[in-house]
Amino acid sequence: MKRILVAFYSHTGKTKKVAKQIHSIVGGDVYEIIEQNQYPRDFDTVVEQAKHEIAKGYQPTLKGDLPEISEYDVIFVGSPNWWNTIAPPLSTFLSSADFTGKTIIPFITHGGGGLNRTISDIEKLAQDATVLNGFDANNADHVSEWLKTLNLLESQ
Repeated sequence: MKRILVAFYSHTGKTKKVAKQIHSIVGGDVYEIIEQNQYPRDFDTVVEQAKHEIAKGYQPTLKGDLPEISEYDVIFVGSPNWWNTIAPPLSTFLSSADFTGKTIIPFITHGGGGLNRTISDIEKLAQDATVLNGFDANNADHVSEWLKTLNLLESQ
């Protein structure tokens, strides 16, 4: 039986909704990635801050303890697409643990920007993991259909 973790960063709640759907189907544990100094709620302010952080490669400090990645076989990772890449808090999460031998399954929410370089950026941060094709989670109605295509879940 595969041990599963659903880890995600969500600023507006859209990615959290998808993470909950995934968890309700695959089970396992859930870990919400929360930055120590939370992003502003004002759209223009968060846009400016996040663009600057991404351009600088900034990785914010996370709140609380990280899960023990060694305890999991499969890690679903979720993030909004922020300017063609993952949100900085997910970057911090992926840089903070050893994902050697793990299977990472990305799911990305967005406002129309697609996956862009989110998957390749996840692969760079978790180099020794197997990163499966990402799920364009813009339409949460298709989560269960997508999960059925993952052969690794059938062995549970």
